[in-house]
This record gives sequence, C-alpha cells and structure tokens, in this order.
Amino acid sequence: MPSVSVRLPDEEKTELEAVADLLEEDRSTTIRKALREGLSELRIRVAVEQYQSGEVALAEAARLSNVTVGEWLEIARERNLTVQLSREDLENEVDAAMEL
Repeated sequence: MPSVSVRLPDEEKTELEAVADLLEEDRSTTIRKALREGLSELRIRVAVEQYQSGEVALAEAARLSNVTVGEWLEIARERNLTVQLSREDLENEVDAAMEL
C-alpha cells in the first residue's frame, strides 16, 4: 500500500486522535476511513451541483457519485432535489432493466 504524508494543524491532529480513540482504532485506520467517506461525499456534492445546474443528467450524476441510479435517486430524495428525467434517461433505464 503506498504511503502519503500530510501536514495537519494542531487542532485537526487533536480531532483526529479524539476520533481514533472514539472508534478504538489507530490513526492510520481512522485517516483511511475519513478520507474514503470524505471523498465519497465530495463526489456526491459535485454531482448534486452539476445535476441541479442541468450540466449532467441522472445517469451521469450517478456515475460521478460512484453509485447506482437507484442510489442516486435516494440521494436526490434525501437532498430534496427535483428529479430531472428526460425521455432518453427513461429509455436507457428501461433498456438496462430489460438486460437484467
């Protein structure tokens, strides 16, 4: 596994240690979990912004978020997004469902 180093302000290092203690894990494990969850949330945030602005359609928003279309629809519901389904989106989803 490759190694990455990072400089943290004292406050963030203290918070990292507190969370690691809370989870009863070492700092490296806590950092990996925080990074994984943070990166996932960043992907979703970008997808939400692009979806709301109309830059991307439903399937592309799901791809950007690294989730399934069904999971994206749940994210959209949780965040009170207006679902924007075009005729092409619906046809693509029907085609995908037929292949199952």
